[in-house]
Amino acid sequence: IKKKKKNPWLRGSPLHSNSPTPNHIRERNNRKYSLLSAVPLRFSLRGYGFCMATLFFFCFGSLFYQLNGGPPKILLDIRQYLGESTYLDDHGPPAPRVLPFPSQVVYNRVGKCGSRTVVILLRLLAEKHQFNLVSSDIHNKTRLTKHEQVDLMKNISNIPQPFLYTRHVHFLNFTRFRIEQPVYINIIRDPINRFLSNYFFRRFGDWRGEQNHLIRTPGMKDDERYLDINVCILENYPECSNPRVFYIIPYFCGQHPQCREPGVWALERAKQNVLENYLLVGILEELEDVLLLLERLLPHYFTGVLNIYKSPDYRKMGNMTGTVRKHTPTLEALQVLYHRMRYEYEFYNFIRDQFHLTKKKIGLKSVSQPTAYSPAFLRDLALRTPEPLDEDEELDTDLEDANSWLVHS
Repeated sequence: IKKKKKNPWLRGSPLHSNSPTPNHIRERNNRKYSLLSAVPLRFSLRGYGFCMATLFFFCFGSLFYQLNGGPPKILLDIRQYLGESTYLDDHGPPAPRVLPFPSQVVYNRVGKCGSRTVVILLRLLAEKHQFNLVSSDIHNKTRLTKHEQVDLMKNISNIPQPFLYTRHVHFLNFTRFRIEQPVYINIIRDPINRFLSNYFFRRFGDWRGEQNHLIRTPGMKDDERYLDINVCILENYPECSNPRVFYIIPYFCGQHPQCREPGVWALERAKQNVLENYLLVGILEELEDVLLLLERLLPHYFTGVLNIYKSPDYRKMGNMTGTVRKHTPTLEALQVLYHRMRYEYEFYNFIRDQFHLTKKKIGLKSVSQPTAYSPAFLRDLALRTPEPLDEDEELDTDLEDANSWLVHS
């Protein structure tokens, strides 16, 4: 019987020579168990450190939130990131609606500067574009105490956004009371034209009704109602003299008492507020261009406004707001009035230049209308302009507001 020969290739092979023995297997298993037993300890320390770091950042973020009145940017970024996750989409609250910018607009409309026309348009636009339009019914309280200012600004800020708030009120500085400042818009017109429109509207109303003016000014006697405007101007009646003809600038200057005094201080402050806080101040003489710019600058409020304005149905409503029995004073009366309103005209020309500059930047080409009354009216004459009333004298009047002689609309 022949013995099997061992394969010489297997004798020196690693598989043959290094085949594990039971001792080797036991040793290897013990080594694995020792490694696995160390893993939970290391994992627990790492998890504990992670939890403590998370807690620290959460506390720090909460403290930062409270000190600064809002969350830091990193928390907002985290919130935005989490808001896009599938889990929050399925289980969390719905994502907030993205609001357009700006979503807070204030139109502190100036009396007898086309505000009724614009408010009618805004009512139609609010229904069309689903923004909140709040139009105040207070027409003759333009100046407020400090507490009244704060209350009004808080009420405005609490309106659901996007909103447009409109009221006859002098400029309110929200940032002074650490409240978020809204965007302002406004429209003014030639100062003498505005004055004449108000003078006759207060006495005789408009085409909406023959008796509206009697309801609006029930205490006005006939000798005042039918007072010739030339007599009012040339004989220095209070209604036709300073400080009452100093009317447009305080709407932009603000609530400071000095804003009611005709002079350079109020004028310059009004200009500064326009440059810093107003998105647009248009002029009524170019209303279609104003509406076009509003449509460009605030599309989520004013898209389609020109189509509405030019529609036949709107024209019927707009024509009813025209003042009746209005006529032009004599040249002498206009000269006197122009000189009394020289600061008003300087402001009007400033606004007109800014408006035309905005049109140029937008690329809007249109023919600008000439001013109703040119500076040629300013010439040397014996002016009959009385000195402005002192602050104490003005406050002692029986009027509920120094501007209550005006009926704003």
